[in-house]
Amino acid sequence: MTADRLHLVRHGEVHNPRRVLYGRLPGFGLSVAGRQMARQAAVFVRGLDRPVSALVVSPLQRTRESSEPFTEMFGVDAYIDDRVIEPTNVFEGRRMKQALANPLNWRHLHRPAVPSWGEPYERIVARMTDAMADAWERVPSGDVVVVSHQLPIWVTHLALSHQPTRHDPRKRRCALSSVTSFERRDGADGSTRWVEVAYAEPASTAGAVDVGAV
Repeated sequence: MTADRLHLVRHGEVHNPRRVLYGRLPGFGLSVAGRQMARQAAVFVRGLDRPVSALVVSPLQRTRESSEPFTEMFGVDAYIDDRVIEPTNVFEGRRMKQALANPLNWRHLHRPAVPSWGEPYERIVARMTDAMADAWERVPSGDVVVVSHQLPIWVTHLALSHQPTRHDPRKRRCALSSVTSFERRDGADGSTRWVEVAYAEPASTAGAVDVGAV
């Protein structure tokens, strides 16, 4: 037996008064509003009336804090998995408008399909789907919640939907504390594949500012 459904949950809003791209930098936890968003995501999943058997979490502070309401509501301890972490990015710690205004930084933009400024999309998808498969097989039944980040969730959605992973970061359908849900289904050829079955934005994000990824 395996899991029944897997939910990729993005973390809540980060306290980031300088509006820098924080990436994997330490010390970036949730804002007060972000904690409320994380709770709203957990309440939404609880409202699905489906048991949660496992909780997989990126090691960064904002995702660990976003996982806390799930532990509280479902009684499952978080399992830290480095494979669902935020990608690397050469612009970490900078304000993006200022960084892109400097011609010295333009060399990082020459191959946006890769992307040339950070971890390749192909590698992100590979580690995310590996982590998803392991989590799926780890439990005998019930749902799995994976608390991760916008870019890994979005490019995984694109890849599993057979769409190009190159995209405009401003047009990602992956809001703060959103929930993207998948199931494993059998194909006609006997193989199994991930199928996206739902997307929801249960958190109130009005007025939120989050520029943590490109």
